Amino acid sequence: MSETFRGRSFVVGFYFVIVAITGAIGAVLGAIGPEDLTPVKLLGLVELQPTPLGLAVYGVVTVGIALGIPLGLVVLVSEVADAESVDET
Repeated sequence: MSETFRGRSFVVGFYFVIVAITGAIGAVLGAIGPEDLTPVKLLGLVELQPTPLGLAVYGVVTVGIALGIPLGLVVLVSEVADAESVDET
């Protein structure tokens, strides 16, 4: 059980590292990017200007959602599978 917990912790930690790197890259692109960058729409709802903060938020939210939903489903399924394996023994 403790190996499974360490594995989940690693995967979730790795997820947060990837999301943080995405935010940093967005901030760098906003700071040193070309002058003719156009605004982006976050989830089709909010228009963000191509500033360091705007592109960092865009990157964090989009990658966070795109990776977070499947990761959440994997964690949920693994918890259910662990609970079923404990019940069988």
